[in-house]
Amino acid sequence: MAVNTSPESPLPVGEVSRLIGGWIDRLGAVWVEGQITQLSRRPGAGVVFLTLRDPSYDISVSVTCYRQVFDTVADIVGEGARVVVLAKPEWYAPRGQLSLRAAEIRPVGVGELLARLEQLKKSLAAEGLFAPERKKPLPFLPQLIGLVCGRASAAERDVLENARHRWPAVRFEVRNVPVQGVHAVPQVVQAVKELDASDEVDVIIVARGGGSVEDLLPFSDEQLVRAVAGCRTPVVSAIGHEPDNPLLDHVADLRASTPTDAAKKVVPDVGEELERVRMLRDRARRCAAAFVEREERGLAHALARPVIQDPHRMLDERADHVLALLERGRRTLGHLLDRADSELAHTHARVVALSPAATLRRGYAVLQRADGHVVRDPAEVTAGEALRARVADGELTVKVDG
Repeated sequence: MAVNTSPESPLPVGEVSRLIGGWIDRLGAVWVEGQITQLSRRPGAGVVFLTLRDPSYDISVSVTCYRQVFDTVADIVGEGARVVVLAKPEWYAPRGQLSLRAAEIRPVGVGELLARLEQLKKSLAAEGLFAPERKKPLPFLPQLIGLVCGRASAAERDVLENARHRWPAVRFEVRNVPVQGVHAVPQVVQAVKELDASDEVDVIIVARGGGSVEDLLPFSDEQLVRAVAGCRTPVVSAIGHEPDNPLLDHVADLRASTPTDAAKKVVPDVGEELERVRMLRDRARRCAAAFVEREERGLAHALARPVIQDPHRMLDERADHVLALLERGRRTLGHLLDRADSELAHTHARVVALSPAATLRRGYAVLQRADGHVVRDPAEVTAGEALRARVADGELTVKVDG
């Protein structure tokens, strides 16, 4: 419930602490999971003090419990162990400090951890974070490689030595971080993001040597998996040995079985590349020589052909044939013209014989009225009407005699 205060009527510190304690006392017991980072068991003391930390975030809380509660798991629980605690939040008013009072502590077994990882793996796979189409190709020859690994670790040495042996000019941007424990996840995530933000880094390798399931847990953390999934720079996972398979292997753009394998997959071997260049150069030389030889043979074959030896031979052979065709064409055209002339003469004679003028020359006449209408029936004219009579050599006027 809200408390009404003002600059004129503030609450004393003790009252604020008392109110906070009252609110916290109303909270029930909760099950909390975390990793033990500090453990204090003073001889003869009836209370055990420990710090419980979230491995994925920089958050921790103090936990107290009676010795008899801790003694039940003292042989299997120590600093670095992951535990599940049933505790009730408590507020220590004199120092304004929140802590948890543990009533039961249970270690998280390997089987349970693996079951949780499998569930997380299915959940992330359902989101598509492991999809092959999301994988980015690695550059053929990276100019600058980002390396995230433990300080002075065997993984760092293996990657650097093998990469420089394969390609002496390769350059590295190394980020040394904890690779196990409560501080591993946030620092690995920060290192990956820093390298991904650099425009000069072409590929990022996250490497560490082998270890137990608990040692490799930071590389199956959801926060790290999502950070790698969001990288624009290709990421190579080189965690542990061949059998080890943290979730980072699934989200990375390339999985290497070991840090040494990562160096081999990221950096080309200068000797192999020189040999490949030599082989390609020899192959190109052989191909060019074979092409020139083949073209020379083709040219020699072409020059040996009769048509090249005597270019006019074909023309001479075709000349008589062309002349014969020309003469044949002339004869054919002459026959066609003669036939057409004869047909034209006959047609002209028929036209002349059947023309109206020829009829008039035989003594016939054509009578036309004044409007030019041809008279075909005596009933068409009247007595005394003047008509034009057209004969072969002209026209004359006649009058109808009634």
